[in-house]
Amino acid sequence: MKIRFLSIGLAIVGAIIWFIVPQIMSAAVSAFDLDGHPTNPFTAGATATVLIFVGTDCPISNRYAPEIQRLATRYSAEGVRFWLVYVDPELAADEIRRHLSDFNHAIPALHDPEHALVEKANAKVTPEASVFDVDGQLVYSGRIDDRYIDFGKARPTPRNRDLDEALQATLAGRAPAHERTRAVGCYIADLKE
Repeated sequence: MKIRFLSIGLAIVGAIIWFIVPQIMSAAVSAFDLDGHPTNPFTAGATATVLIFVGTDCPISNRYAPEIQRLATRYSAEGVRFWLVYVDPELAADEIRRHLSDFNHAIPALHDPEHALVEKANAKVTPEASVFDVDGQLVYSGRIDDRYIDFGKARPTPRNRDLDEALQATLAGRAPAHERTRAVGCYIADLKE
């Protein structure tokens, strides 16, 4: 009888660990708000969370500012939470605030000097987008759209709006058509290999 209760107890503990540990690990990933406070973008209870990795000195990233704002405005009504993630460890909060103002961003910003979010999303360049579903699972990462074919090569308008399509699929409970696309932009320096 004691062995049976011990077996049941171990099974319950195992189930708790199996369920809780991934939640704790996800919650541990944080960056900093512009006041220097650790902030976890995945705790908001959003229908999806979008991280847009940006750099203040990346011209491609800066050219996407209107499209990023358009998508954030469109999807915020559906419970999607957007975050701009500044990846340069040397940036000061006042430089980020100035950049937000200069490019009319009305999206909350995070500073990721230790690249915790970069690592979680496997981001390589700015701009790059990552979509996490309601459970905090990465379902899409890559380009915002295919306007930029390569460095110095751009179309007047994109043929594929990858981030938009990934969000539509995620909100409909489907997997995006592509989990990963190749983003064109400025390489994120000092990535841990």
